[in-house]
Formats: sequence, C-alpha cells, structure tokens
Amino acid sequence: MSNNRTVTRADLADAVYQEVGLSRKNSAQLVKQVIDTILDTLETGETVKLSSFGNFAVRHKRARMGRNPKTGQEVPIEPRRVLVFRASHILKDRINGVK
Repeated sequence: MSNNRTVTRADLADAVYQEVGLSRKNSAQLVKQVIDTILDTLETGETVKLSSFGNFAVRHKRARMGRNPKTGQEVPIEPRRVLVFRASHILKDRINGVK
C-alpha cells in the first residue's frame, strides 16, 4: 500500500481477500466484525491490546476550567472520555526502520 494515501476499510477487506482467500463479501464482513468488536470493547471502557501493534484505551478527563484563546475568557470544560493509543515498541521500531 502506498505511503501517499489513506488506507480505508475497503482496502483492509481487499487485503484479507488477497491473503486469506475468503470471498470479497466475507472479507468485508470479517473486517467489519473486527472493527465493531474493537468499538464495542472501547465503548464499555475496556482496553484493546493488539500484540505487536499497540493498545487502545479510554481515559476519563475530569471537569476543569479552560480559557478561550481569542477572548481570554474562562470557560468550563465538561468531564469527558477520550480515546488514547499507545504504539508498541515493535510498531515504533518498524516505522523508524529499525530491524
């Protein structure tokens, strides 16, 4: 896959089709099922760990006071959940060309 474009869900399904030999329809369903499982797991607040890739986790941010950069006026920021990704050392090394 090229470095100058975004990999889409369809690209992932096509890769499964090419590598595993499932039908295109079954490959697309498999990719959808994997993504849905990851989303459902994160939605419940659990961590998703993909060996040799990284961890996805949901963190809770507490309420705090922020500031509007244009006006300088203080604004309350509501508590929220944020998604964080921490890449594995294997992924970091691979991206940096370390063997």
